[in-house]
Amino acid sequence: NVTRVALQMFNMSSLGSRFVAFPTTSFVAPSRSCCRSLWRGHAARNASHNTRAFSVAYTKTRDSYGLRSPTMPMLSNPNKKRLTARFASSPASNKLPSTPLSRVPTAANELVEFINESWTSYHATATTSRMLAAAGFVQLSERDEWSIAPGGKYFFTRNMSSIVAFAVGEKYVPGNGIHIIGAHTDSPCPKLKPVSSIIKSGFLEVGVQTYGGGLWHTWFDRDLSVAGKVVLRRGIGGGQLSQELVQVDRPILRIPTLAIHLDRNVNTEGFRLNVESHLAPILATAIKGELGLGLAASCPSAHDEDPKSYEKGKKPAHHPLLLEILAEELDCDADEIVDFELEVCDVQPSVIGGAAHEFIYSGRLDNLASAFCALKALLEAGGDGSLDEESGVRMVAMFDNEEVGSGSAIGAGGTILADAITRIIRILCNNSHEEGIFERTMRNSFLVSADMAHALHPNYADKHEANHAPKIHAGLVVKQNANQRYATNAVTATLFRECGAKNDIPIQDFVVRNDMGCGSTIGPILSANLGIRTVDVGVPQLSMHSVREMCGTEDIDICYRHFKAFYENFATVSSEFTDIDF
Repeated sequence: NVTRVALQMFNMSSLGSRFVAFPTTSFVAPSRSCCRSLWRGHAARNASHNTRAFSVAYTKTRDSYGLRSPTMPMLSNPNKKRLTARFASSPASNKLPSTPLSRVPTAANELVEFINESWTSYHATATTSRMLAAAGFVQLSERDEWSIAPGGKYFFTRNMSSIVAFAVGEKYVPGNGIHIIGAHTDSPCPKLKPVSSIIKSGFLEVGVQTYGGGLWHTWFDRDLSVAGKVVLRRGIGGGQLSQELVQVDRPILRIPTLAIHLDRNVNTEGFRLNVESHLAPILATAIKGELGLGLAASCPSAHDEDPKSYEKGKKPAHHPLLLEILAEELDCDADEIVDFELEVCDVQPSVIGGAAHEFIYSGRLDNLASAFCALKALLEAGGDGSLDEESGVRMVAMFDNEEVGSGSAIGAGGTILADAITRIIRILCNNSHEEGIFERTMRNSFLVSADMAHALHPNYADKHEANHAPKIHAGLVVKQNANQRYATNAVTATLFRECGAKNDIPIQDFVVRNDMGCGSTIGPILSANLGIRTVDVGVPQLSMHSVREMCGTEDIDICYRHFKAFYENFATVSSEFTDIDF
């Protein structure tokens, strides 16, 4: 009994000190003399100190939008000693450096909250809309007549997944420029197929199609769920059609990897993924799916894997179990769900990470980080969004479908931005037919195409051109490409740099290696379609297009401040250029 009590005390004291810092693969029990010593010390202590006090703090929060955040238990030990690093070259008394969470830039913390509310392009647009409305922006509809005036703030959405917001300066004069920051709301992910029901080898699986160029192997062995837009017809007898957003917070899907015992060469020959055969997430076992809902009569047999054996019209497009889960979230009946556009999402929340709290670990940094920084800059430019001294129009445009080429009605290759600019100019010019008013406005305007950039990877440094290797915490990256994969030129790069230089904001440059391909952005598309001066920039990040990406907290703050400086300083900087055709 003495040994058992001493072991319990030893284990608790270990958890509060050295064993947290130095985990081992095996536990070695203390000697009998150690046990006796621990017991004597325990008996001699005051009863109030017999038990080590642990407190559990829960960070369960619910923001003003009513969306849930995961609950994270945090153990804190008031008697816990500071951890020390044990290295041959360092005395044990040396302390590990640490940055208090309070020193994390506000913009970084706000970005984490923004991404956690924005699982899909639909949710990102909804979250953006709420923030704009809270800041006094008036929502417009493309179907209605607009009423716009200097000093006004407005926004509209298209397809619930793209959004344009703009604020008209009090000193606006027809022909003055529109200062735009463009980003996108979508990220690579698996999306559910129109007929997603798959029964294979006794499992209920969900059929998906890949969207964009994701690092699909990173989606394996993750806790996954679904979110997106659902078309409903509520009411007995069939009411009007409506569109509603859904987000299933709990993990309901998983894509398991094949055990190494069944794939012995995976570490030498690489992971060979067939996105059609291997990427379908498991929803449930067939027997549990049937028993859980009493669906034995409506579901095919768990052993019946041949689609030809199903009676025509009898096989459901989606698993009834999945529809029931969606109905529970939407507070409707499953048969009221008409159709949906759902994405597979990782349920792990975005967090501030790193030993010094200097990183953000998150999905969808590409490109919600740019979108958020642009939004925050629009809301706060001029001092809490003041337009008193503004002579132009400040605008943010967030597009969908960038990851698949932007060629859609809701993408940068569509008409959404041109339509918005045309209507704004006509209204502010009182429908004047003054010659060249649209063209003059475009030549006085400027677009910042904001998309993430590739930071230098310490394990793959040879993938960067030596003189153009962006570093984390070193500022926004100006992206250039001689083959016009980016829209930056010498003049637009200078204008953007000068806007930041007035506020002492750092900046970097990126050019891809000649022996590697180069990605692209919305910049060249909009620049070609509108004839607008454009610069391509981005926050440096690692693990781009992974299910979990990574960037620096300082870079989010730098990005926000540079975008804010762009809105506040561009008119002055642009006026300093003389006799230049640009």
